[in-house]
Amino acid sequence: MPEIPVLEDDQHPFTRLVLDKSMTVDEFVVFATAVVPHLIPSFFDDIVGEFLQKGSDFLPIGGIKTSAVRTFLPTGETAVFLLAGADLERCIAVLHLFDEAHYFFREGILMLEEMRAGEPESAGRLILDTEWAERILFEKTKKPRFSTAFPAERISTCMEWEDLVLNAQTLKEVNELLIWLEHGQTLLEDYDMAKRLKPGYRALFHGPPGTGKTLTAGLLGKYTGRDVYKIDLSMVVSKFIGETEKNLSNLFDRAEHKDWILFFDEADALFGKRTNVRDAHDKYANQEVSYLLQRVENFGGLVILATNFKSNIDDAFTRRFQSVIHFPVPKSAERLLLWQKALPIKMQINELNINQLAMKYEMTGASILNVVQYACLRTLERGTNHILEQDIREGIVREFNKEGKNPG
Repeated sequence: MPEIPVLEDDQHPFTRLVLDKSMTVDEFVVFATAVVPHLIPSFFDDIVGEFLQKGSDFLPIGGIKTSAVRTFLPTGETAVFLLAGADLERCIAVLHLFDEAHYFFREGILMLEEMRAGEPESAGRLILDTEWAERILFEKTKKPRFSTAFPAERISTCMEWEDLVLNAQTLKEVNELLIWLEHGQTLLEDYDMAKRLKPGYRALFHGPPGTGKTLTAGLLGKYTGRDVYKIDLSMVVSKFIGETEKNLSNLFDRAEHKDWILFFDEADALFGKRTNVRDAHDKYANQEVSYLLQRVENFGGLVILATNFKSNIDDAFTRRFQSVIHFPVPKSAERLLLWQKALPIKMQINELNINQLAMKYEMTGASILNVVQYACLRTLERGTNHILEQDIREGIVREFNKEGKNPG
């Protein structure tokens, strides 16, 4: 039996995985076989070519070529041939490395391409996870790009935690999410709670627009070192039967094992109340919701749904949330803080009575920022750094008009 070559204890992702997992020889060979086409595409072609005449096939080694890749791509059969040859007992042992229970699959490192019904699973192409391929090639991973295949955009913020202005109860409940992000895995693994608790954590943010739901999601990611991806539901939901489930499957498959935070804004579009079945369209719409519920419940990370109205969300989802957090319109004391934080320190505001503004005008943080931006631009247009009360008042009127309200 060959041995794993001596690897230096360096920090290269390939070496670290081999050492951290204490890989067996079989695991090492399978892992290396999946990696080789990314590093040396012609590796297997060169070896087979030494022993066979050009154009010949050596069926026992398996492997495929695709319309896009004309070099040898290893399959499960390739791994079995390298490790077991014709030894049936060893063949079965090698195939167990592709079980869902093995860490290769469980942690999203590599897997066999799914075959059609009736075809041998071992004929599936050996697929190394895209992010693992990037780690091995570049020692870093690229952030996924927004596309139809991945309808999610990474959100970040320059704001700090102290810039978040929420009422005491909302902030307390948000802090509970921080606690889970820090200690959730410890609870499941070290305290043997994985058999009692579902993986991951699900939270519902509800409240009017501009009250800090998206900012809070961004800050949770920033302060726990996690990427936050905002899902574009307009690209997920499809009128074609089965397409919505396919889009959701692609999204969750990509997010699995990545420790991301998934943020579904305006979640009513997909997580809304299920209808009574009156026709085929209702039937399939309800199937979409059921499928989504299943994927959300099985996702190992934090999923945040955001909506303006809690009542719009299906009760089947609400019951499964660990946290339901209300983001109300800020009270006068909170609005005063928002005005103070929004106004730039480099501009003079001597004539402004921000206490009066906070008391009189019921506005969200986003609306207050819009007013401040409008007033600052007017100030710069005049070539001064002195904000006039008139500009602030005009900005407030503009905001209220947008919402069809009377500022009073």
